[in-house]
Amino acid sequence: MSRATYLLKRLVLSIPVIIFGTTVTFAIIRLGPLSPAAAILGPQGDARAIRQIEQRLGLNEPLWEQYFDFMGDLFLFDLGQSWVVNSGTPAIDLIISYAPRTIWLGFWAVLIALGIGIPLGFYAGLNPNTFSDYFASFGGIVWRAMPNFWLAVILVTVLSQTEQLFGFSWTSFIVETNVVTSPNLAVLKNPTRLITDPGQAWTNLAKATKQILPPALVLGSASMGTEMRIGRTAVLETINSKYVETAKAKGVSPRVLVWKHIFRNALIPLVPVITAEAFILIGGSVLVETVFSINGIGLLFFRAAEQGDLPLVGTLMYLFILLIVGLNIVQDFAYTIIDPRVGYDG
Repeated sequence: MSRATYLLKRLVLSIPVIIFGTTVTFAIIRLGPLSPAAAILGPQGDARAIRQIEQRLGLNEPLWEQYFDFMGDLFLFDLGQSWVVNSGTPAIDLIISYAPRTIWLGFWAVLIALGIGIPLGFYAGLNPNTFSDYFASFGGIVWRAMPNFWLAVILVTVLSQTEQLFGFSWTSFIVETNVVTSPNLAVLKNPTRLITDPGQAWTNLAKATKQILPPALVLGSASMGTEMRIGRTAVLETINSKYVETAKAKGVSPRVLVWKHIFRNALIPLVPVITAEAFILIGGSVLVETVFSINGIGLLFFRAAEQGDLPLVGTLMYLFILLIVGLNIVQDFAYTIIDPRVGYDG
């Protein structure tokens, strides 16, 4: 099977997954107790006004007709307008407005998890049964075991009282800012300012980075511990494999042995963990953005689901499903690149 045929097959097989996910989303919103019309009117709305809004939104039509309209609009990328959260605003405009904060949060969460978890895991695996190994392993277990909601609340509490605890105020450290506000990404809208106005540009970048680091640490903590533990185990298994022993017997230098034989093969079990970061960002960002008051996609999704905003929830879930399915396909291709033993016929 060629690579193009394999890709086409995976794309075709992903269609039922997308249909199933969007169908479940529609069923939960429409068959649940939430009433979009009541949410629009609020507690002062009467039954007549609710019926008028339901008629205007098409909620009085047969359920099967609503379902096919909902699915057809999604697959044609006619994403509609928000009903409740920001009535009349196109869903795609809301996503574009909220997405940069979540992308900024996700970038740092993934960077922290990969930049700390994998190197510590590999170092612990290369130095087994040492103090460094025990320390890294213990840290990985602790980070993996701490619930995100608990860590987020504790971190916000500590940072808000840094002046009493450590003698300096986090809100005035580096730049004047409040840790629980959303990051200022203005510098990313005009990158040329890094050259034309470096002082102000780097100040804005420092402010945005400082604001996002605490929630990014919370969001990436679970992945960091998982990657450290799996990386350590993978390195230990690779070191004890026969081909590594053979390379040692042939006189391969330690540097080549580590980088060419051990690290590359130890990355194989980490591929699904790394690609699974998307699941953590989608699920964990709802909680983290709520605690740290970051107006991102996670908080937008929570508000839309809470108020029964079907077009907005459907659009967000559709994009989430496409992202996850796409990453799974990328994961399979990464396997074929890292591990030559993996083919396209299985």
